[in-house]
Amino acid sequence: MLKGGWTGKILWIDLTKEKSTIWKYDPSMALHYIGGRGFAIRILWDHLKPGVDPLHPDNLLIFAVGPLTGFPLPSSGKLVVASKSPLTGGYGDGNIGTKASVMMRKAGYDAIVVEGKADEPVYVYVEEEDVTIHSAKDLWGADVREVHKELTNKYGRDSGILTIGKAGENLVRYAIVMSEEDRAGGRPGMAAVMGSKNLKALVIRGEKPLPAVDEKTIKELGAKAYKDIKGAPMYPHWMEQGTMMIYEWCQENSVLPTYNFREGFFEEADKVTGKVMAEQYKKYQKGCPNCNMPCGNVAEAKKRYKGTKAEMDYENVAMLSSNIGVSNMDDVIKLIREADDLGVDTISVGSAIAFAIEAYKKGYLKEDELDGIKPDWGDAASALDLMHLIIERKKFGDVLAAGVRYASLRLGGDTVKFAMHVKGLPITAYDAHVAPGMALAFGTSSIGAHHKEAWIIAWEAQYGFEKVDKTKVEKVIELQRIRGGWFETFVTCRLPWIEVGLSLDYYLTFMEAATGIKYSAGDLNRIADRIYTLIRGFWIREYGYWMRSMDMPPMRWFEEPLTQGPKKGAHLSLDAYNQMLDTYYELRGWDRNGIPRRSTFDNLGLSKEARELEAMGIELTP
Repeated sequence: MLKGGWTGKILWIDLTKEKSTIWKYDPSMALHYIGGRGFAIRILWDHLKPGVDPLHPDNLLIFAVGPLTGFPLPSSGKLVVASKSPLTGGYGDGNIGTKASVMMRKAGYDAIVVEGKADEPVYVYVEEEDVTIHSAKDLWGADVREVHKELTNKYGRDSGILTIGKAGENLVRYAIVMSEEDRAGGRPGMAAVMGSKNLKALVIRGEKPLPAVDEKTIKELGAKAYKDIKGAPMYPHWMEQGTMMIYEWCQENSVLPTYNFREGFFEEADKVTGKVMAEQYKKYQKGCPNCNMPCGNVAEAKKRYKGTKAEMDYENVAMLSSNIGVSNMDDVIKLIREADDLGVDTISVGSAIAFAIEAYKKGYLKEDELDGIKPDWGDAASALDLMHLIIERKKFGDVLAAGVRYASLRLGGDTVKFAMHVKGLPITAYDAHVAPGMALAFGTSSIGAHHKEAWIIAWEAQYGFEKVDKTKVEKVIELQRIRGGWFETFVTCRLPWIEVGLSLDYYLTFMEAATGIKYSAGDLNRIADRIYTLIRGFWIREYGYWMRSMDMPPMRWFEEPLTQGPKKGAHLSLDAYNQMLDTYYELRGWDRNGIPRRSTFDNLGLSKEARELEAMGIELTP
């Protein structure tokens, strides 16, 4: 019996049958998987038939919160959106800071699961036990801001709204779920799953109290944590630049993605730094619910595209500036604004544009295949045209809409070496020519190449980029446990801990006050390991096999040294990376091919899942 923290209920919506049911799940799921991505992978394993096409109506789309979501404590307004990914074919998820997370809790649910497909475009309105399906014919084709405005006018400013843009409607495989115009999540194509179900939006409202065993302690500790955040030495700098403060550091350390990750140094980086953004373009800040260190810096174009505003963070700026050679901030703002309105992942579309530019310049793509576009580094106009070519699925844009991995397989030749992805998910904005630890983090991320689970690069710079040892591998796993385990299951934002140093001890106390259960750090690490192992098992189940090469970063970083910047000549060592990967597998309890051992499954309480894999013909080592 759950005393607090969780509602104990999941809303299950079947769009084909046009009905919904409330599932009172077994409390053991909460105890062993906490929430968020833990609930998502457990539901996918138990309820998704193996081998289902990600865009088939039978695929499940899961929105999940955690036992800390929505409480008055730092940055607790997060939810996880997850599914079998149409981009990678494996497990995919992302998190979004949005009122929808708080409203899901107030509506009385720990998760909402959507299956089936509506006959025509619809949106779903959830107000506690009242669940209704409405026509979205008039909203289909509308951009994200239009939909948000329309549904806000109808249901109120405090409503939680999750929607898709044209990218999701057109099944672009890296379309993202959007909220509140600029909030985004689900890089592995979660919005394409929504689009495949003819689901334009989900609107959530509720007024139920959040379930807590000790609400007084949560409020008192939350207030103290907010005070600690504001008193942190880094707080003023964070409030000025947010994640954009890392742009200049990346340039100085030769890890700024430049020209499709060919370089780590951009000769015009000084025009696109966090300082430039803050002093010349920033208009105001936006944050998620319950956040007192908002990361959303909204900037406004000054000359070209004057009046256009976009939310700037390091990832989207780097991928749509240095990685495609663009140095005019007005152009970057326009590219980000367009991507957000269309509902496409800025990181992945930046990668696709860079790949197309390089393929075109090397003769793999012709002008007629690009509908007359002549892409070039630094040409923002052609980059914008390429973005629309992708969203509209025209010419080679139709191929790029399936991701850079697929595009490289279609073109062949050396293009596979500069298709910058791992497991099909484009790499986020850190070049790893000089950073073997960051390369390992990308290689072993549970969803494909993403920094959110093990952003080791700043630690690695201090420890020594050149070092390749067990300590560095242990740090990757430590970060994966905390960032990808703790925070992705609580569900709260990791930035208070990462950026201003809020103590992790707070979260152990928050969990006890919310749930009545005293979790230790070791308990949470074990749960994180269980989730990671089950996610890896899901990939293996869906692929039917696994190979070590799937945990390898692109060969560009091994074979093409940097040609400019302070780390000129640097590149990764294949032998050193394999050494780190061997150590990683050993520490995880996985075999040398990256498949969890039978004993590891057993030790984590996953014996049944191991037997299911073996029944499929997957050979597990003892």
